[in-house]
Amino acid sequence: MDLKGKIIIAVGLALTGEAVAAFCLAQGAEVIVADKASEFELGERVQNVRAMGARVELGPHNFETFEKADLIVISPGVPHTIPVLQAAAQKGVPVIGEVELASRFIKEPIVAVTGTNGKTTVTSLIGAMLEASGISTFVGGNIGNPLVNYANSEVKARVVVAEISSFQLDTIETFAPKVALLTNVTEDHMDRYDGMAGYAASKARVFENQQAGDIAVLNGADKWTRDMAGSIRAAKWYFTGTEPSESGTIINPDSIVFSKGEKTEWTLSLAKMTLAGQHNRENVAAAALAAYGVGANVEGIQKAVDTFKGLPHRLEFVREVMDVLYYDDSKATNVDAVYRALEGFHSPVHLIMGGRDKGGHFRDLAHMVEQKVVRIYVIGEASGVITSALSGVMEIVQAGTMEKAVEFAKRAARPGELVVLSPGCASFDQYKNYKERGQDFCRVVNALPA
Repeated sequence: MDLKGKIIIAVGLALTGEAVAAFCLAQGAEVIVADKASEFELGERVQNVRAMGARVELGPHNFETFEKADLIVISPGVPHTIPVLQAAAQKGVPVIGEVELASRFIKEPIVAVTGTNGKTTVTSLIGAMLEASGISTFVGGNIGNPLVNYANSEVKARVVVAEISSFQLDTIETFAPKVALLTNVTEDHMDRYDGMAGYAASKARVFENQQAGDIAVLNGADKWTRDMAGSIRAAKWYFTGTEPSESGTIINPDSIVFSKGEKTEWTLSLAKMTLAGQHNRENVAAAALAAYGVGANVEGIQKAVDTFKGLPHRLEFVREVMDVLYYDDSKATNVDAVYRALEGFHSPVHLIMGGRDKGGHFRDLAHMVEQKVVRIYVIGEASGVITSALSGVMEIVQAGTMEKAVEFAKRAARPGELVVLSPGCASFDQYKNYKERGQDFCRVVNALPA
């Protein structure tokens, strides 16, 4: 793909948009960065891309600018269905995402990880397993380092591991990972997709360009994944829900057994694993299959499992105050993630939920809430929706803010109980992202008197 002299529009000026602009300029393209936000809202990024040599168009999108482009590259947060993009596409202008652009310039094998929940942990685990096996690895994508940054770097790895969101998959064309991994498909982003079938179809695109020599790592216990498995051309390895005739893993409480059909190949010990819960055993199994598929050895995989400490804001222990334990699970931005978090706890939970609703069915938490939760404290825009769904199941306290939620929970929690932030919602009503929300929770908790 030759970008030299081409007019390229990078849509969305956040981390990805800035990286796309830098890459395309390095390729000799003329770059226009377009964002509907104001210069004040975007801050120093505007000056950064101007200093690189890009033109910047802010505010309402100019249809004429878009229709005269040679290529449009959109950031994950920009819906590919907005009118200005559809109009440009009808004029014959290619519209792709950053992942598709980057993949056309990457020669190394790519491991692509997608799914509703667990993908960041799995992506990080794969990277750790490969590095522990002596394989140089770039870890990026939706995890925080855009894939295009690797394409723009002179330093190359042997394997590229990328977390890929459904939004990024919506705009692929030729993207074909050597290993594609789908953790699960549960309800999420219903504010952007027309039902579960549309969302699952987006996730399934990670497999669409794979061939017989590639590997698909699948959740055999997931209905949506089973439905799409028949159309996958790659070799299929199942990390859970594995049938006797299938290659994959059997997950035990203290080990994971890897097999081809009914023949055991090797066994991974979980004796030293610090990640808690059945969902994390599944994450380890999925990551191990993917890493093994691109050359990781059993010793390296075992070392990574023994030493991996987990990631911030994912069931992260924060502090103990007067025999009450506080956990930050701010990354739980959908209903299923909250369910899996509660599933892993064995002490009564004071649960902080809320934020911006993404169309989740909070009523699906009713059974787990009855079993595990003492009281729910709601914050943010979704307070009313959560209250309506669960008020007949559990006492719900209208806290409004993080500080109030933690204050109310501290007063009510007894020794031996837990206070858990697991919102089940996006953060964008009160915070820039889930990280900022988690940091705020940690700040409030760490300020509590001992």
